[in-house]
Amino acid sequence: MKFKIVADASCDIPEEYLEKYDISIIPIEVAFGEEIYPEGLSKKEFYNKIENTNLIPKTAMPNAYKFEQFYKDYANKEDVFVFTIVISMEMSQTKIQAQMAADSLGMKNVFIEESGCTTVAQGAIICELCKFMEKEQNIEKIIKEFYRLKEKCKLYAAINDLKYLKNSGRLSSSSAVIGSMLNVKPIVSIVDGKVVNIKKCMGANQADSFMFAQIKELDPAHDFYFIHSDNIPAIEKLKEKYLPKLPPQQKITTCEIGCVVGSHVGPRCYGIVYFEK
Repeated sequence: MKFKIVADASCDIPEEYLEKYDISIIPIEVAFGEEIYPEGLSKKEFYNKIENTNLIPKTAMPNAYKFEQFYKDYANKEDVFVFTIVISMEMSQTKIQAQMAADSLGMKNVFIEESGCTTVAQGAIICELCKFMEKEQNIEKIIKEFYRLKEKCKLYAAINDLKYLKNSGRLSSSSAVIGSMLNVKPIVSIVDGKVVNIKKCMGANQADSFMFAQIKELDPAHDFYFIHSDNIPAIEKLKEKYLPKLPPQQKITTCEIGCVVGSHVGPRCYGIVYFEK
């Protein structure tokens, strides 16, 4: 049995894993005002546009047609099973679109589920599931492992400006007010599938300490991710201070947030993604 993984473009996956596991991505439209990019933008192009315009980009959920165009090459093939892992239902109805597409094809050889998260956390779940598939062929066991990974994956990020999350409706107006306060670094996490502002930190040092203090029982069997949206200096500083405190066997991966979630968190966000035991 061959397994095929597909995800929506709200997830962010390191290039090495995309290539190694032949992960397919359903594109998500990104718009800057009247300029529409149906396939999204490269990270470099996207953050250059953010830097050089006063526009807050918007995204559009992938419709059932996009999923159907992908599924039709795999529908009900006896030697292929498709795993579809998409953004949290609390953030987008993408799962419904994927299910509509599978239903229209009468597709039985597919598993469709929301990740309960997005961006690098969603990508991390997919990557770890791919690793598990290398040694396990039983579909029920793979699905069980997916739900375990979903439960154990954690994300914490320091946001430079909450106006992006507020504008996209991913965060309430009252929660976004602190984003304008001088030297305050809001920390967000994903709780029950929603983006939640969990802490107000005074400056980057306090923000960094808070994020790492949340790690209770790190599972070194899975990658530890440093994540950012066009903010390599913050990541290098974070690594310099905290890499020595991580288990020596821990695999470290750095992943930049792409144009889809970048439209909602804005530039200069940074943080961590990891798995608990």
